[in-house]
Amino acid sequence: MAIFQPRQRRLVIRKRQFHFVAYEATPGNVKREEEPTPAMWYLMVEGRRCAAIPFENSQPEEEVEQLLTRWVKANALGPAEAAAAPSTAPELWEE
Repeated sequence: MAIFQPRQRRLVIRKRQFHFVAYEATPGNVKREEEPTPAMWYLMVEGRRCAAIPFENSQPEEEVEQLLTRWVKANALGPAEAAAAPSTAPELWEE
């Protein structure tokens, strides 16, 4: 049986740094009512982790970086254009 080798990736996207760590699959625990989890890449945020994409040991580094970048853009970045755009809603309280 092969020993799991943890991997880490740090990506800089839109001047923000994202730290990902690959964790091995867990079998779960019936006594603790824990479900089994597949091997995954997790985004590390302030000591917590958020599941991102499945981890596959055979994936080339370039493909992993593309998939993680795509995941960050879809899930971890807010729409910059919406935050910077001025409000065009009519005033609700007029005197």
